[in-house]
Amino acid sequence: MTRDIINVQCPVVDVTQSVADVTVEKTVINTTNGITIKNAFKNKNNTLMICVENTAEKAGEVTFLAGNAYPNSMLGKLAVPVEANSTTMLQIQDASRFENRDGSVNLDFSTDVAGNIYAVAKSVALNV
Repeated sequence: MTRDIINVQCPVVDVTQSVADVTVEKTVINTTNGITIKNAFKNKNNTLMICVENTAEKAGEVTFLAGNAYPNSMLGKLAVPVEANSTTMLQIQDASRFENRDGSVNLDFSTDVAGNIYAVAKSVALNV
């Protein structure tokens, strides 16, 4: 299966260092392909937030696949419910369970899910 790739989008801090903003680029969910989030953990302090905008009339599931980078991946994949016609924000708490050797995370979707996905995180770079 060829997965659709999305990049983590990082807000940029304004000149006052008071607010950071980003205009997100959304990716349409293709339940056949699934999603790979590139460089999912190259961000500051576990700030990765994954947004799933489910426009389907039925509830579905987002499945975080077990990674291959750390022994904790033996816990396996994890299916998380998403409600119908809703926007769900997901934050990975146990990165070692899902992280791949290349730093990515793979997600699959039940066929009931439709809509968009994007990922946002605080940059590790200074002043961005």
